[in-house]
Amino acid sequence: MTSRLTHIDETGAAHMVDVGDKASTSRQATATGSVTMLPETLALIREGLAKKGDVLATARIAGIMAAKRTHELIPLCHPLALTKVSLDLAIDEALPGISVTATCRVTGQTGVEMEALTAVSVACLTIYDMVKAADRGMVIGSVRLLEKSGGKSGDWRGT
Repeated sequence: MTSRLTHIDETGAAHMVDVGDKASTSRQATATGSVTMLPETLALIREGLAKKGDVLATARIAGIMAAKRTHELIPLCHPLALTKVSLDLAIDEALPGISVTATCRVTGQTGVEMEALTAVSVACLTIYDMVKAADRGMVIGSVRLLEKSGGKSGDWRGT
């Protein structure tokens, strides 16, 4: 199967895809990622003792804000009028760390995968920033798309 890179024109130059003729449809994407840390650092977050404040609430707001500004961060992304951005941040003792899941929705002419991935990435970066004084060895990882729905290419679900 050959696929054409949509952000590269026939001369090899980068360009923004013209979605003007595409139908507006309901689209949704969900992404996930995690921040692995020392058990002691996770305890600071769980117990609300991080010096910078409520880590999870701050990361949730940062993720929502980032999704709304994805077009300013990722070249060639279209600005979208998002209809929903939600972030779930869960303490995971098995990591140990925080699992982050973001879901974005839009009714529009292009998908929201980049918005969901950006929301997760910035939420993870915010967690790191909020407790880096306690644990500079934290690892941000496994940022990936879980699923997307809508649009011409239809539904997709990762494994």
